[in-house]
Amino acid sequence: MPIREIDLPNRVKYLSILDQEGQVDEALDPRLSEELLLRLYRGMVLARRFDERMLIMQRQGKIGTFAPIKGQEAQVGAAAALEENDWIVPSFREAPVEIWRGKPMESILLYYSGYSEGGEIREGLNMLPVSVPVGSQMSHAVGIGFGMKYRGQKSVAATFFGDGATSQGDFHEALNFASVYQVPVVFICQNNHWAISLPRGRQTNSATLAQKALAYDMAAVQVDGNDVLAVYSAVKEAVDRGRGGGGPTLIEMVTYRLSMHTTADDPKKYRSEQEVAEWESRDPITRFEKYLTNRGVLDEQQVRSITQEIKAQISQAEQRWQEAAQKRIDPLGMFEHAYAELTPALRDQREMLKKELEDKK
Repeated sequence: MPIREIDLPNRVKYLSILDQEGQVDEALDPRLSEELLLRLYRGMVLARRFDERMLIMQRQGKIGTFAPIKGQEAQVGAAAALEENDWIVPSFREAPVEIWRGKPMESILLYYSGYSEGGEIREGLNMLPVSVPVGSQMSHAVGIGFGMKYRGQKSVAATFFGDGATSQGDFHEALNFASVYQVPVVFICQNNHWAISLPRGRQTNSATLAQKALAYDMAAVQVDGNDVLAVYSAVKEAVDRGRGGGGPTLIEMVTYRLSMHTTADDPKKYRSEQEVAEWESRDPITRFEKYLTNRGVLDEQQVRSITQEIKAQISQAEQRWQEAAQKRIDPLGMFEHAYAELTPALRDQREMLKKELEDKK
C-alpha cells in the first residue's frame, strides 16, 4: 500500500488586534460601542485594583491565601462575549470574569476568609463556584453544555483553566466527549506560562496548546491573551459557533501572571525579573488605555474619575464583607447542597452536630 498524507481540515491561527502601543488592526477591529469599550476598561481596572487590595488584606491576615490575577485582566473580554443565559465554569483565577458576570466582591472576600457561603451563586447567575482541583471543572462544563443541547436550548458553556490543566486527563476526556457529541462548549485556556513553578515548556512539547484540539477535530485558535479586543473577538466567534450547532472550540489565551501563583508562593525562586519586566511592557490595561485614548473614548479626567469610583466601590464591598463575616453563620449549612437527599451517615452527623450546638446554648 502506498504511503499518503492525510489531509486534516483544521489549522491553528494566531489572533492579535492591538499591538503593545495600543495601535489597532483596522481590518480586525470588532468595532465595539464606546459604552462597551469603557465598560471593558472599567472591568479590567476594577479587577486589578481589587486584586491589589486583596493582596494587602491577605498580608494583613484578614483573608487566607488566594490566586492573584494581575496581568490576566483581558479575560473580561471573554465574559463580555457571553450572554446572560450562557454558563460560566471558572477555575480559581477568574475573579474578573466572576465580577463581570455579577458575583459580589464581598462574596469573593467571604470565600477567601474561610466561609463556604462565599461560594454561593445566586439564582439566575448561570455560573458555578470556584473550582480548585486543577482541570476538574472542564467535565462539569461539558455536562452543562450537553444538558442544554439535549433540552434544545440555544446556550453555551464557557470554562476557564490554566496551561497546567492541559496536562490533566480531565482536559482530554472533556475535549473528546465535547467533540463526539458536538457539545456547545468554549474551552478557554489561560496560558500564563507557569503552572506554579513548572514552566509551560516542561509540561508539554507542543508548539501551541491550541493544537491539542486538532486531535479531536475541534476548532481552535491561539489568541493574544493581553489584548482584550482579540479575546473578545475569538470568544464571540466560538460562542456563535456553539450556539449555531457548530460544536466546541478551544481557545488558547497567551498571557502572563505578573504576580505569584498564590499568596503562598514566591515566584522569585523560579523565574527571572527580566522575564517579568518583559511581560509588564505588554500590560493589557496599559495597552487598552492607549487604544481608548487614541480613539478619543478616554481622557485623563475620565481615568481619574473611574479610579475614584472603583476605590469607593471596593471600600463598600469590604464593608459589606465585614458585616457578613460578623454575622453568626449556621454550621449546619455545610450539609446542604451536596446531595438532593442526605445519606444516612451524613444525616446522623448532622443530627449529632445539631444536638451539640443546642447543648452549648
